[in-house]
Amino acid sequence: MLIDIIAKDLNVIFCGINPGLKSAGDGLHFSGRSNRFWKVLHQAGFTPHQIEPVNGSTILDFGYGLTTAVARATSRADELSKEEFDQSLETFKAKITEFKPQYIAFLGKAAYQAFSGKKQLVWGKQPEDFCGAKVWILPNPSGLNRGFTLDDLVSSYSELYAAIQS
Repeated sequence: MLIDIIAKDLNVIFCGINPGLKSAGDGLHFSGRSNRFWKVLHQAGFTPHQIEPVNGSTILDFGYGLTTAVARATSRADELSKEEFDQSLETFKAKITEFKPQYIAFLGKAAYQAFSGKKQLVWGKQPEDFCGAKVWILPNPSGLNRGFTLDDLVSSYSELYAAIQS
């Protein structure tokens, strides 16, 4: 099982779609060897060094948190059903309402598409808020997401970093 790394009034809560099997088994966010999250976060400026998954809770020291849209672990996010997203929505809304982040960054479009009911989404800042948080959609850093190079990911995440600094 994967436990949220979360606190009130964070700058950003990064929201993965759901835990991968390795992360859930380890109890560590983004612990799969091919996952690029921690590397991208550092290279985009969010952290002064690359955090190791075992030290993931230190992300709170920088004003960021981690959660997932759906709790069930799978080997691939596309194994989740629409019903699983629907069943997760109210719990997710309550979490965001309680913790009041400035931004919620969805990692990939799938969760926000399911939660918002929108079919077409653009990368980056969204025009509407979600439970009081500004919404940003970033490419998923999973090693299975071959549509984005490391440089593409860093560039996208850097845009969010610049936005929260202004």
